Amino acid sequence: MDLKEKNIVVTGGGQGLGLAMALEFAKAGANLSLIDINEAPLKEAVSQCQALGVKATSYICNVSKEDEVIAVFDEIEKDHELIHGLINNAGILRDGLLIKVKDGEIQKRMSLGEWQAVIDVNLTGVFLCGREAATKMIENQVPGCIINISSISKSGNAGQTNYSAAKAGVSAMATVWAKELARYGIRSAAIAPGFIATEMVAGMKPEALEKMSSGIPLKRLGEPSEVAHAARFIMENDYLSGRVVELDAALRL
Repeated sequence: MDLKEKNIVVTGGGQGLGLAMALEFAKAGANLSLIDINEAPLKEAVSQCQALGVKATSYICNVSKEDEVIAVFDEIEKDHELIHGLINNAGILRDGLLIKVKDGEIQKRMSLGEWQAVIDVNLTGVFLCGREAATKMIENQVPGCIINISSISKSGNAGQTNYSAAKAGVSAMATVWAKELARYGIRSAAIAPGFIATEMVAGMKPEALEKMSSGIPLKRLGEPSEVAHAARFIMENDYLSGRVVELDAALRL
C-alpha cells in the first residue's frame, strides 16, 4: 500500500506506541484518524501529526463500548470518506497474580473486575474496531490492512492472566481475519512487541529496569519507533498477511 494520502486509524493514538506509529505514518504522507479516551494527549498527538503536513483528526472513544465504536467510525468516514488502515493499539493493564499467597494464607485473588476490564478494552475493543473498519472497507470496496498490537505476553506471563489472554486473542483474530477478509482485498496481521521503552516503562524503578533489560538478549529495551517501523512495513507490504511479527530482540517468555 502506498501510504500517501491514505487514511489510517490508530486507537490509543494519543501517546506511547500509538503516537509513535501515528508519527511514522504521517512521515510517509498518510492522513491520521486518532482515537483515544484521554483528550489532552490526543490533541497534542494530532498537532504533532499536522505539523508533518498531513490531515489529522481526533476522536474521543471508549473502544470497549459498541455504540461508541460504531458512532466514531461513522464520524471518521464522514471526515475522511475512506478508511484504508487500522492499527488496534488501545490497551490497559490490571496486573496481578491469579492467587497471591503469603505464609500459606491466601492474600488476594484476581477479581472478576480486574479480568473483565482488560478483556473489555484489549480484546473486545479490538474486535469492535476491527469489525467496523472491515465493514467500511468492504462497503466502499477499498483494499486495506488491519494491524493488531499483541505482546510477547501472549505466550503467558506470570502476573498477567488477563493481559496474556487478551493478547493471545488479538493475535488469533489477526490470523482469522486475514483468511476471512482476503477475498475483499483486506490484509490483517499482528505485532507482538517485547519490552518497549514507553512512558509506562520509563516510570519503573531503575533497578527494575536494569533487571528487565539484562534478561533481553540484545541487552536493551526496544524503542517505540522500532515498533512503528514494523507497523509501516506491514502496511506497505501487500503480500504480508495472517502473521504475527514478534518484535522482542530474541526474548522468549
